[in-house]
Amino acid sequence: MLNWDHIGGSTPPPLVPPRDIFAALPAKPWPYLRAEQGEALERWFARRHDRDVVIKQNTGGGKTVEGLLIAQSTLNEGIGKAVYLAPDTYLAARVREEAARLGLPTAEQHDDPRFLAEHAILVTTFQKLINGQSLFGVVGGRHLPIDLGVVVVDDAHAALARTEEQFRLTIPVVHDAYRQLFDLFVDDLRSQNLKALLDITDGDTTAVVRVPFWAWADKQTEVWRILHPYGSRRDDAFKFAWPLIGDCLQLCTVTFGSRGIEIEPPCPTIEKIPSFFNARRRVYLTATLSDDSVLVTNLKANPANLRQVVTPGSAADLGDRLVLAPVQLNPNLDDDAVRQLAKRFAMGDRDGDGIAESKPVNVVVLVPSSHKATLWRPLADRVHYVDDLERGVAELKAGHVGLVVLVNKYDGIDLPGAACELLVMDGIPRPLSAAERREAAALTGSPTRRIRDVQRIEQGMGRGVRDVNDHCAVLLLGAELGMAVHDRAWLDLFSPATRAQLDLSRTVALQLQGHGLEGIREAVSICLDRHPQWVQRAKFALASVRYNDIGVVRPEAVAARTAFDLAVTGQTSKAADVVQQAINATTDPALRGWLRELKAGYLHFTDPATAQQQVSAAIGENPGVLRPVIGVDVRRTRPAAAQASAAASYLGATYSDSTALVLGVRAMLDDIEWDEDRTDQAEAAWEKLGLHLGFASTRPERLYGTGPDNLWTLSATSNAVIELKTGVKPTCTGIAKKDADQLRGGVQWNADKYIGTTAVPILVHRVDLYDARAVPVPDMCVITPAKLTELKTSVTTFATALAQGPDLWREEQAVAQQLQHHRLTGERFAAAYSLPARRP
Repeated sequence: MLNWDHIGGSTPPPLVPPRDIFAALPAKPWPYLRAEQGEALERWFARRHDRDVVIKQNTGGGKTVEGLLIAQSTLNEGIGKAVYLAPDTYLAARVREEAARLGLPTAEQHDDPRFLAEHAILVTTFQKLINGQSLFGVVGGRHLPIDLGVVVVDDAHAALARTEEQFRLTIPVVHDAYRQLFDLFVDDLRSQNLKALLDITDGDTTAVVRVPFWAWADKQTEVWRILHPYGSRRDDAFKFAWPLIGDCLQLCTVTFGSRGIEIEPPCPTIEKIPSFFNARRRVYLTATLSDDSVLVTNLKANPANLRQVVTPGSAADLGDRLVLAPVQLNPNLDDDAVRQLAKRFAMGDRDGDGIAESKPVNVVVLVPSSHKATLWRPLADRVHYVDDLERGVAELKAGHVGLVVLVNKYDGIDLPGAACELLVMDGIPRPLSAAERREAAALTGSPTRRIRDVQRIEQGMGRGVRDVNDHCAVLLLGAELGMAVHDRAWLDLFSPATRAQLDLSRTVALQLQGHGLEGIREAVSICLDRHPQWVQRAKFALASVRYNDIGVVRPEAVAARTAFDLAVTGQTSKAADVVQQAINATTDPALRGWLRELKAGYLHFTDPATAQQQVSAAIGENPGVLRPVIGVDVRRTRPAAAQASAAASYLGATYSDSTALVLGVRAMLDDIEWDEDRTDQAEAAWEKLGLHLGFASTRPERLYGTGPDNLWTLSATSNAVIELKTGVKPTCTGIAKKDADQLRGGVQWNADKYIGTTAVPILVHRVDLYDARAVPVPDMCVITPAKLTELKTSVTTFATALAQGPDLWREEQAVAQQLQHHRLTGERFAAAYSLPARRP
């Protein structure tokens, strides 16, 4: 019998470099690592002593193998236990399967002896580690913390979303604590926004109001009396979040909505999970995280470690994609026509005689809401929500299904090869939590918000291409997504490989400019049929692309984290000073106002009077923030000397080219839709519409907490007082009393604030007939769905006409001509696009 101690010396020490570990695996499924994997592992190994390291690599680039080898390297080096965190149980199981193929030992449970003895990598979900009842230990909890050497976080962008959820206490409207807190703060909510408060009590899912930070801080005794009994007895609604936020309750942001109350700190108290916080190494794997700042705010990563990220040398490790936005190619293309085209591909494209010209493919449609899903239902073979997603994905991987709609799921799913050959994105996913919706509304149009939207778009586009040999055609539906792949301010935020594919797709798009649906069908077919010249150009487009290894860490994110950490220790005055530095560093007025609100919240604990001055300054820069105790003086809008001149000035400052003009107007009009979950977007779009047409346009209810939804100053003696009811149910048969009363209140507000002006009362509503109980508003007119469609058509044609010549939209005479032609002037608008309200 052989004595192995005498062959090659005694038992060799464990290998530490990840590449060497792979080379020594006895039963590895492939002989070599990809070049990109080897480069990324070499660069991580050189930086392995940095506590926080980000590895950015294209989807399908082999990050799972890299993460497993990094975990094994850490075990072999004797640094400590290794944990690999996946976004969900389905993906965790796939990671364990990959480890088994490599021959790397893994564990599934935190108490597995092999994991505890540092002989196996624990593969579990992020949520298992990060929650208020974590079996890995919580500060002050029942379980002792588990000391970890390395935590590998896969799909870091998904983990960040999970973190925010775990550190948010959501008290549902049916919970006893909801009513108690509502009664405690109802006067404070009323002072902030009476209309939103009434909408919340009526069940409007889009209405949100933040409790003023001064009211929350000053009523802490009553708050603790209400909440502590539920937290101490581990009530179902409280048990996972309360242990994480209870110690900083006075610093939390509190937002009321019709579904419940959300209580969350400005930054997650991640130190409450010592196993993660004290891990010697934390490695974040991501394909689409363009903004590394959130790792600082949410996971307290070291900003210095994030300023350089680990990447392979080449970014060519991505399958080829053709990405087209039909409305960018031809503004006259109807979204429904594109939906029909997608169905043709799902069925197998056929000629006029019904003979198949191409094989049927799986078409996957990503939509952000149930409302969008309803537009696809007549064409869909399947519609899946998050709860039944795993079954739907398995069916797609098993064979041809047809056209499959996935609702509000833009990340965390793999659809390789034939599982998805045509991907359609019909809109950008919107924030679901009340606090996120409030922030999104306050930062609309801000670069900060744009960064997050681009990340979501890139996550969605990555679902259909999972490795370097994969391919997928992508159609972006709607003007907003069309603008994202046209406007340089958006394009620069995409990853280098995606930008290269968008540039290649743009060359295709230029040849299709103005073509109809057949041009798009031909381009998609070239990609799906693997036309040799397309494949060659797709590979060539990526061949020279390099990753950007410079991390993006925004100063305001670092300031927010630093300030919160100071405030938690009672140093609220220093926290306010830190936020002020970030205010000084930004030129974005919306962000400045948002940061001033944050600063004021900290300043209130030591200087309430100065805090109120900061709130007053904040609302001057961002009308989406809190209103001060003394309220906000109404600033009367003045009519433009000439409507056409004001419109030309606004259009010229907003749009750099004719395509941007058409797409921007289409995107604005797309937001005015009959959707109960998007009423705030509709009101914001209506304000923009007024500006596009040359009116002084404001949102008094948002600015002052009272008044109409929108106010257009039509002339020196006339104001359009507008209430939007785009969230009313399709089954509505009459204008409710409360809606008529609300418009009447807006008319009275106009009479009080604009003495001497005539109000033109306009209601945007599904019907023009009063309910029997409603008290009519004198001279009220209604923009019904039919009239809204007419208006949208006219405004679209107005913009398209101005886009026909060089810079026509900047010329007062050309704009005046189009305003008159389309009856969009102040004196003609109401008569052209509304109907008199009818009595029953």
